[in-house]
Amino acid sequence: MKQLSTMVTSNGHGQDSSYFLGWEEYEKNPYDEIENPNGMIQMGLAENQLCFDLIESWLAKNPDAASLKRKGQSIFRELALFQDYHGMPEFKKAMAEFMEEIRGNRVTFDPKKIVLAAGSTSANETLMFCLAEPGDAFLLPTPYYPGFDRDLKWRTGAEIVPIHCSSSNGFQITESALQQAYQQAHKLDLKVKGVLVTNPSNPLGTALTRRELNLLVDFITSKNIHLISDEIYSGTMFGFEQFISVMDVLKDKKLENTEVSKRVHIVYSLSKDLGLPGFRVGAIYSNDEMIISAATKMSSFGLVSSQTQYLLSALLSDKKFTSQYLEENQKRLRSRQKRLVSGLESSGITSLRSNAGLFCWVDMRHLLDTNTFEAELDLWKKIVYNVKLNISPGSSCHCTEPGWFRVCFANMSEDTLDLALKRLKTFVESTDCGRMISRKSHERLKSLRKKTVSNWVFRVSWSDRVPDER
Repeated sequence: MKQLSTMVTSNGHGQDSSYFLGWEEYEKNPYDEIENPNGMIQMGLAENQLCFDLIESWLAKNPDAASLKRKGQSIFRELALFQDYHGMPEFKKAMAEFMEEIRGNRVTFDPKKIVLAAGSTSANETLMFCLAEPGDAFLLPTPYYPGFDRDLKWRTGAEIVPIHCSSSNGFQITESALQQAYQQAHKLDLKVKGVLVTNPSNPLGTALTRRELNLLVDFITSKNIHLISDEIYSGTMFGFEQFISVMDVLKDKKLENTEVSKRVHIVYSLSKDLGLPGFRVGAIYSNDEMIISAATKMSSFGLVSSQTQYLLSALLSDKKFTSQYLEENQKRLRSRQKRLVSGLESSGITSLRSNAGLFCWVDMRHLLDTNTFEAELDLWKKIVYNVKLNISPGSSCHCTEPGWFRVCFANMSEDTLDLALKRLKTFVESTDCGRMISRKSHERLKSLRKKTVSNWVFRVSWSDRVPDER
């Protein structure tokens, strides 16, 4: 007699991915400047630890919020009692206004259309339950966040069909790639229910261009399917251009309050922009009343605690703080990204030009013994076990080209980042092919610097922008 369910006994969680295996190796031997200076440095974790001091300073100046008081009086008993799954109105209002601020107040969010969830993982899975039957498919551009294999598929039974993107144009989404993915799904006898994108992209560290967003909206309109835009990195833009949300495109196309707008859904979280993954705060925004109703009921399985909502509603309602935080966060991310890119270049390693996120998409194709995913895995193992750096190989992100790696930079101190770069440089120089590739890489890097910056390098090209953006 079978004792356990198929979900328990299968490996659908994706825990055997090199993305998760790298974490396991790190946990066995974590780096510590004092206790374990030869340990493994975690560069596979997209956490934003650069602005904790700003939040700690706010907490010190606003003790009532942290100590669960209102006007000096304890509201512990009020918060300790049961709260229904709709969430606190004041918190949803503060969340909506924060999302508007990140988008330059060009668009508005109705708090009544926000569904709270315990992080973006829960939010994305809830949307899958709302939009897809087991066996239905969503199209995702590659490379994509490895956790989506778990979040979107494991419990829902939904399928992912990749939209294959290429380094030849900086991994931008094209119409032909969308059509090919759609046709591939039908060849596999899968019903396509929608497209899911991360904007800005994880793992690319680049924001979608207006052209790509227009293309996506036109595509889902023509196919009568859904679009989920995971915008949890929207507040990490450190380039000099503005973040363009799918909400901007709906407004520009005059599609607000239309049937199309009901098929466009946004996922958001405070895990990346504020660096609070432990608080487990995520949200779904949808214009479809049935989805809002169903997702709200489903949120019973992953609520945000009343204490968390109370604290963060006070923090996000402080407009002076949020304005200063977003500006400073942008500056620190830009500085840290430059530090990583510069260090990589000193080792003859380049990366995709990024303008957002907590990581870089690093090109190590020239370090592969052969142009295969087996060679990529071999290189990854050397970096993990010998260099003791946990980075994420492109194959774990379903990249179609071997030799790309995601490297995180915002979850450590500058000293730790410098040590990681020093270790990597020593490794590159000491490999058998090190001497041969050193000159070749230097010449390649020099050539890249001389080239006029192309559309795919910047992702947000001048030609992509409307006149008022130039």
